Amino acid sequence: MTRYIYLDIIWDVNEVLLLRRRAGVTQSRLAELAGTSQPTIAAYESGSKVPNLRTLRRLARALGLEARLQFVPATTREDRRSLALHKAIAQRLIRDPVAVVKRARSMLDLMMERHPGAAPLLTQWKAILRCPVSEIAEVLLDPRPRARELRQVTPFAGILSPAERAEVYRRFAASERANP
Repeated sequence: MTRYIYLDIIWDVNEVLLLRRRAGVTQSRLAELAGTSQPTIAAYESGSKVPNLRTLRRLARALGLEARLQFVPATTREDRRSLALHKAIAQRLIRDPVAVVKRARSMLDLMMERHPGAAPLLTQWKAILRCPVSEIAEVLLDPRPRARELRQVTPFAGILSPAERAEVYRRFAASERANP
């Protein structure tokens, strides 16, 4: 049976780290399976070395996976801002998973009552919120189209204080100005 992991080539996401985490292996194990060294894997993950598509495919094959190039719509400024906000939420989730998941589930119940038209996406969130914290965080940090769409109806409203949210937006705006 062939397993697939779809890796979008997005330059602000580390494809090797994403691949390795999804496969649940260490850098050393991936290096051993792919016939390379752990420092090489670490260099790919740190961004000091950039793998080409052929290397990504070789790393995927070493894990019994197939890498496929997928073209997706470019991220908009709003998508990037939402991702920045959800990175901060993911950090809070990691620090206090019980409280964050509890609040998100409560918000989700309220959203399902008030916004029946969003039921398909909210139902997906309901399933996601039953997953381990690492998988919930993965959705919050995922730049791909499905996760972008899910973040448009996020049950994580209210996790950050207004001041924390404003700080995320301030840093985001500064980053956008620095990298036009």
